[in-house]
Amino acid sequence: MESDNLFSNTYRIESNAPLADKLRPKNLDDFFGQESILGHDSLLRNAILNDKVGNIIFSGPPGVGKTTLIEIISSNTRSSLIKLNAVLSSIKELRTEIANAKERLRSSNRKTILFIDEVHRFTSVQQDALLPSIENGTITFIGATTENPFFAVNKALISRARIFSLLPLNKNDLKKIIDKVIKYYSCLKDSKVVEIKEEAINHLIKFSGGDARNLINALELGISITKENKENLVVIDLAIAEDSIQKKNIVYDKNGQNHFDVISAFIKSIRGSDPDATLYWLANMVEAGEDPNFIFRRLLISACEDIGLADPNAIVVVQSCCDAFDRVGFPEGLFFLSQASLYLAISPKSNSTKSIFKALEAIKATNVSLVPNHLKNNASNYLNPHNYQGKWLQQEYLPTDLQGIKFWKPKDSGWEKNKYEDLPKKQKS
Repeated sequence: MESDNLFSNTYRIESNAPLADKLRPKNLDDFFGQESILGHDSLLRNAILNDKVGNIIFSGPPGVGKTTLIEIISSNTRSSLIKLNAVLSSIKELRTEIANAKERLRSSNRKTILFIDEVHRFTSVQQDALLPSIENGTITFIGATTENPFFAVNKALISRARIFSLLPLNKNDLKKIIDKVIKYYSCLKDSKVVEIKEEAINHLIKFSGGDARNLINALELGISITKENKENLVVIDLAIAEDSIQKKNIVYDKNGQNHFDVISAFIKSIRGSDPDATLYWLANMVEAGEDPNFIFRRLLISACEDIGLADPNAIVVVQSCCDAFDRVGFPEGLFFLSQASLYLAISPKSNSTKSIFKALEAIKATNVSLVPNHLKNNASNYLNPHNYQGKWLQQEYLPTDLQGIKFWKPKDSGWEKNKYEDLPKKQKS
């Protein structure tokens, strides 16, 4: 009786599984996308089909096939495949599985593939615990991560694994998945004939963000809420598609590497004086829910690091926009984010403020230099420039052993250029 209940519960779980799980490819011929690493006669394809998979890290955004590849590897290997999730698994559980792998290898000469999902969430201690077993061949390690593994995974683990980067699915791959969904519903016991309008297909593909799971979930929702028409067709038009997938799936982890990549692209677009790219990456962060305070902090830095003395007013504009945002908030606060970003993008550029680092290097590299006597507090031989024509006279301000050195390298742009030209010749030489 217990056995009957077990099978009944298993069937119930499978029947209630999301459509994306039901349609998960079982073999490489049914796997869409990733031609660059899984194409005909590729290294990874041959390794999977011939049960020669080594230590691997799969990296890529959600819904591109990382977990599916693990399932396909599982069906093509004689090794035991053990799955752990880095979020849920403890160091104790990890060590238990490694011990089991040792015993399995000793007693039956059967190897173990240890799959760690979200491996970037393993602590350094947990990642280090894998190394001896990988080194001596007790386990074959496979990890999956949505982060850049070169930033998120220990270098020691990286050096022992081959990295395969999976990309968002392209339009053709996503169309094949749509066809697969339509075929699935036509083959059900209570079959449905599904027709998807071209504009609905384009919308679903555009807003799925290259994520197969996101696309399938949207189709499952749209088909489930749409009644058959008089011709017994389930017609998915643009309105239904828009209801099913209302927001584009943006890959953006505010605590992960993509967060840093996007803000890097944003600042580099400002530095490169590209207002369109600046707005694009700003919109990416806003849509993903980035903290506006974080964006403004980076804008304030850029105002001095990238625009600097070419337009000293840049930092004033950014700070004013930041203060205005604090008073107004979203959605109107978008104007302030946009204005500050665009102002920096179209401003003349200068990074001469970085001259401070040259001065710091001089401080570290030389002995402590004494303040010249004429610059000391209450010095009687100090010559005040205000008392001279042009408010300037020739006088040394650096310590004796540093006289003649130039720390500041002005740029030939904007306000800074004009002010540099106004300096007395002595100061420019």
